[in-house]
This record gives sequence, C-alpha cells and structure tokens, in this order.
Amino acid sequence: MAKFEIYTDKRGEFRFRLKASNGQAILASEGYKAKSGCTNGIESVRKNSQKDSNYERLQSKNGKPYFNLKASNGQVIGTSEMYESTSGMENGIASVKKNAPNAEISE
Repeated sequence: MAKFEIYTDKRGEFRFRLKASNGQAILASEGYKAKSGCTNGIESVRKNSQKDSNYERLQSKNGKPYFNLKASNGQVIGTSEMYESTSGMENGIASVKKNAPNAEISE
C-alpha cells in the first residue's frame, strides 16, 4: 500500500514523501517549520492530486522530465523525481493520482 512518510531533514524541517506500494518515492514536499504544516501539505496533495491541470510538466537543465503538483492557489506542494522519459513522468503522475487519496501516513 502507498504511504506518505513524514521525516525531519538536516535543517530540522518537516517533509513528506509519497511512496508507491513498491517503495519508490513518487512525490516529495518542501520543508515545513511545523509538523502541522507538513500534514496540511499531505491533505493538499490528496485534494489536488486528482485534477490534471494541477500538474506542471517540466524539464530539468539536463533534459530530464519531471513534474510539480500545485495547489489551486498555484503554490507547489510536491515535486517528482527526474525521469528518463516523458512516458515515465506521465506514469509518475498517474501513480500520484492513484495512490495519494488513500495513502496512509507513517512517521
């Protein structure tokens, strides 16, 4: 089963990763000062992950595709890994859409 993992980074900020059932990270958050901000970010991913227009499809400087998931106000709430192909990126988006709404939270 997919899950959101909450963890603390080196700067002491709270972050989350959405991991697919195979353990692969498919979306990562920014840092939050408070844990409540992090859990609000997870709820925002759940809410906003179903609308395709909330996904910003991008290309890194080295040409690898990746995506950002944005809230309705335009704020980035999660960023994917870099993919080898556009089809891989689209599979990543499909995985977020499938897994985010019902993923459990682990700390």
